[in-house]
Amino acid sequence: MKDYKPRILDTLLTRKLEAKGAILIEGPKWCGKTTTALQQAKSVLRMDNPLEKEQNLRLSKLNPIRLLNGDTPRLIDEWQIAPTLWDTIRYEVDQRGEMGQFILTGSAVPPDTKEITHSGTGRFSWITMRPMSLYESGE
Repeated sequence: MKDYKPRILDTLLTRKLEAKGAILIEGPKWCGKTTTALQQAKSVLRMDNPLEKEQNLRLSKLNPIRLLNGDTPRLIDEWQIAPTLWDTIRYEVDQRGEMGQFILTGSAVPPDTKEITHSGTGRFSWITMRPMSLYESGE
C-alpha cells in the first residue's frame, strides 16, 4: 500500500471510538473509508471479498456472531452486504460493554432495512466521509 495521507477524519474517528461501541463510516465509493479505518483497526472482515463473500453471507444468517470474532476495533468493510450484522453488532456492543469495538464501512447505498430491527441509538456513532480535500492532499 502507498503511504497513508492523514485525513482530518482520523482524529474524529479516534474520539468516536473512545465514546461509542461501534462507528459507522459512510460515504461515496473510493473516498477513503476503508483505508482510513484500516489505520485504527486491529482486525478486518471484508464482506465483499470474492473468495469469501458467499460463505460470509451464509454465516451472517446462520451464526453472525462468528464474523465478529477478532481483535478490536474490528473493521467490517462493506457491512451493508449483510444487513443482519447490524443487530448482531448492536447486541455485541451491549454484551461487551466496552467502547471502540467495531468500525463499519460502506458506501452511501442504504441497506435493506427490513432486516434491521434496531436503530443503533446509543451504541453507534455515524461519520460521513467525503473525498480527500485539497488541504489533506497537500495541493
